[in-house]
Amino acid sequence: MLKNVAAVLLDGVHPFELGVVCEVFGMDRSDDGLPVYDFAVVSAEGPGLATHCGFTVSTPHGLERLEEADLIAVPAGEAFAVREFPPELLAALRRAVDRGTRVLSVCSGVFVLAAAGLLDGRRCAVHWHHAERLARRYPRLMVEPDVLYVDEDPVITSAGTAAGIDACLHLVRKEQGPEVANKLARRMVVPPHRDGGQAQFIERPLPKAPADTVGEVLAWMESHLDQEVTVEQLAARAHMAPRTFARRFRQETGTTPYRWLLRQRVLLAQELLEGTDETMDAIAWRTGFGTAAALRHQFTRVLGTTPNSYRRAFRGPQAA
Repeated sequence: MLKNVAAVLLDGVHPFELGVVCEVFGMDRSDDGLPVYDFAVVSAEGPGLATHCGFTVSTPHGLERLEEADLIAVPAGEAFAVREFPPELLAALRRAVDRGTRVLSVCSGVFVLAAAGLLDGRRCAVHWHHAERLARRYPRLMVEPDVLYVDEDPVITSAGTAAGIDACLHLVRKEQGPEVANKLARRMVVPPHRDGGQAQFIERPLPKAPADTVGEVLAWMESHLDQEVTVEQLAARAHMAPRTFARRFRQETGTTPYRWLLRQRVLLAQELLEGTDETMDAIAWRTGFGTAAALRHQFTRVLGTTPNSYRRAFRGPQAA
C-alpha cells in the first residue's frame, strides 16, 4: 500500500513540477475521506536549494529519508539534460528499486533515473523537447517522445508539467482504486483520468538537418503529405536499397517511415484544426488521409481525442 512518499530535489528544481507532487501526495485531505501520506521533501544537495525561478527551498531531510519511502518522486530541474548528478543519490535510487520502492519522474527528472541506470531496457516518457537528447545521451532507453506517461513498474516516467499530474493520479488509481483517484482529481479540478498513451499536444518539428542521410527524404515527405508513397519509392529517392533505407530511417528518426508519415499528417491536421475553418473533408485531403472518416480514425488513435473535440479545445465550442 502506498503510504510513504518522498520528493527528492536538486539545485535548479522547477517549482511547478515539485508542486504537482506536493499537491497529490503532500496535502491532508482526510476531511474528504482521502488518504493521508507520510510526505517529505528531501534534498540531495544540502539543506537549501535554489529553484530556477530565483527563490530557495529549504528542508531538514537528507537522502537517508529515501530509505523508508514507498514512492520516490523526482521533479524536473534546470539543466538536468546536461548536468551530472550526485553519486550518492543515484545509489540511493538503485537501492530503493531493489527493495521494491517505486520511483516516478516528472518531465526532465527522467534524466536522474536514466543516470541511475533504472531505465536501461525500459520504455520511458519525457517532454517532447528533451526526447532526442535523452535518447542520444542514454541509448539503452526506449524513449517514447509523444506520450503523457509510461508505467514500467516500479519505474514511472511522465512528460512535461501537467502530465506529471496524470502519472501521479494513475499511480493513486492503481494503488488505491478509481474512487480515491477520482475524488482527488475533483479536489484538484483536473481530469480524473488521461491514458498514458495519449499523445502530448506538441509543435510540429522541423525536418532533420540536410547532413542526415535521410534528411532530404524527410523534407520531401513533409512537403508531400497528401501523396501516397511506398518505402521502395522513398528508398529510390535516397538512392538506397529498400531494406537499407528502412534501417537507416529507423536509426535516424527512431521510427518507421509509415509511423513518421502518420505522425506528420496528424501534426498537420492539428495545425489546420487550430488555425483554420477548413472542413474535415478538406483537412483529410490536405493531410493525405483521403476521407474524414480515415482522418477521425487515425487522429483518435494517435491523440486519444477526435478532431472535433481537439478543435473545440483550442478554439472554443463555436469552432466545432
